[in-house]
Amino acid sequence: MAMELAKLRATLASAGQQDVLRFWDDLNDLERAELVSDIESIDWPTVQELVDGMIKGDMATGVGPDWQALAARSTSPSAIRLSGEGNRWSESQARLRGEQMLRDGRVAAMVVAGGQGTRLGFDHPKGMYPIGPVSQRTLFEIFIDRLVATSRRYETPIPLLVMTSPATHDETVEYFNRLGGARPDLTDVTIFSQGVMPSVSASSGREAGKVLLASKSRLALNPDGHGGALRALDRSGTLAKLQQRGIEQIFYWQVDNPMVSICDPVFLGYHALAGSEMTSQVIAKTEPLEKVGNVVSVDGALQIIEYSDLPESSAMERNEDGSLRIWAGSIAVHVFDIAFLARMAAKAGSLPFHVARKAVGYVDGSGEFIKPREPNAIKFERFIFDLLPAARNGLVVEIDPAEGFSPLKNASGAAEYTPEMVQDAMVQQHRRWIEAAGARVGDDVVVEINPMFAWDACQLRERLAPGTVFSDATYLHCR
Repeated sequence: MAMELAKLRATLASAGQQDVLRFWDDLNDLERAELVSDIESIDWPTVQELVDGMIKGDMATGVGPDWQALAARSTSPSAIRLSGEGNRWSESQARLRGEQMLRDGRVAAMVVAGGQGTRLGFDHPKGMYPIGPVSQRTLFEIFIDRLVATSRRYETPIPLLVMTSPATHDETVEYFNRLGGARPDLTDVTIFSQGVMPSVSASSGREAGKVLLASKSRLALNPDGHGGALRALDRSGTLAKLQQRGIEQIFYWQVDNPMVSICDPVFLGYHALAGSEMTSQVIAKTEPLEKVGNVVSVDGALQIIEYSDLPESSAMERNEDGSLRIWAGSIAVHVFDIAFLARMAAKAGSLPFHVARKAVGYVDGSGEFIKPREPNAIKFERFIFDLLPAARNGLVVEIDPAEGFSPLKNASGAAEYTPEMVQDAMVQQHRRWIEAAGARVGDDVVVEINPMFAWDACQLRERLAPGTVFSDATYLHCR
């Protein structure tokens, strides 16, 4: 242990973070092992670089991206609009190309599932939240049903990749193990965890940039952002295994959106027809200050300006026809070429770190736990959308939010993104499908369709007798 402690002290001293060992003598063997594990999980040279450059340098002087100038010179992205504007191919052409990609076994699916349901009042991984309006299926089950139905439709295995965080990993693995016992069709799943970064003090003076302790034996750690997917795919060996299997594209989404049309062949087809390395789904913003990332083109490259960084004056600008100049809102659904991800993973610093000021509980120098009310710390995160500027032939595809976007974020009673709102969006979509099939749903009747019963509205027409009336809550699924 003495040699190990000397090595730890040297590593931490080189990063100016030796204070994280200040309670070492107070710890028992188990607590020391916990602290050592936390320390070994961190890339300390990167932490030192971030602290020196972003906090003591740029953050101290206020230097950073000039969002006002960036937004001012931005233009609309190259996009395929719902209106047909910007579309060089027909939807049927795209569908045929995407269906062939699926039949050839060239596509994997990846869900980013590192978040807990804290804002929902749900003390488990968010993917385990029961959201099915009638079935009470979890988010994970909804995704699995869609993926299995797609796999059967195109007669090909589609690997499912689940990226967790240290906070959700063990419980997610246990959940999938339990689920797998009841789902013999759930066989091609890879679960891996993203990395972590330490929270550092945002105070000035000597304490600026010091790594905070969550307890005497644990660092205050946070996941390294959804951009951590790039490093996690590479370091876990998942990227190499996919390439060995002949997988060429990854369909990517986040765990909070149960309406995402996973591996949609039209979306995949547009990506392939454009020769794009990264294609993103967007919605047309209905409000200038809508809380979504803003996809724009800057100097010919696609880029996302976060809503918190977009100057209000730029957000409010309108075109002559009254439409928003900055109109494209990202919904965090992408298709990536595997070769592109491999190239960027091999490139040092391909994804920059962003900083966020947060209130983080910590142990002070006397060992007392402090729970601040105001932001006291800086968290470092990477965002996957920062790959957009580097992607060749990057493409944006607009979708109807009523058909593909209703994220679950907040507990009941909040103004937006509540379970009730998400469930209503799911029900309204399925009501439209049923009515398009020539059947009828009674007023206020809740309906839910499992994709194993009907993959889309067209297939539902083959399954329902015209004139069928649904007068009670109904869950259509294969028994």
